[in-house]
Amino acid sequence: MGDAEAVISRLAAASQTIALAESCTAGLAADLLAQVPGASQVLWGSYVSYTEAAKIAMLGLDAGILRRYGAVSRETACAMALGALQRSPADIAAAVTGLAGPEGDGSPVPVGTVWIATAVRGMAVEAQVFQYAGSRQEVRSAAAGTVIKELLRRLSFM
Repeated sequence: MGDAEAVISRLAAASQTIALAESCTAGLAADLLAQVPGASQVLWGSYVSYTEAAKIAMLGLDAGILRRYGAVSRETACAMALGALQRSPADIAAAVTGLAGPEGDGSPVPVGTVWIATAVRGMAVEAQVFQYAGSRQEVRSAAAGTVIKELLRRLSFM
């Protein structure tokens, strides 16, 4: 069983649902889950909040977080995950924000930096930073796969 299948299986067994908040992956993580038969039982949906304005409008991010920490930061990833939880009926949320390249965005954040956060109702938000090399598409694909791995890791402690 692959990671996406395991996530769907564990969520279904616990009668839980998931919401995603994706920036740099633009829906790729949700697609990995949706490829699994039975995903409709647990995949509530995904917010593709690619721009800062979308993060504010769709997920309710405080613009001050984006100004203070930038779009690619622990704080933004955590706020995205919490926003997905607060704006959906889901039990667990995952968020991903990063800089896929090929060029930087003018910030000191290196291309290939990705933050992934998971939030579970009633539990602390967790976030981790990852660094990927490769083309824009390779960074995006790797980040989407890591979202699934992080969900599986988080579910194993529930």
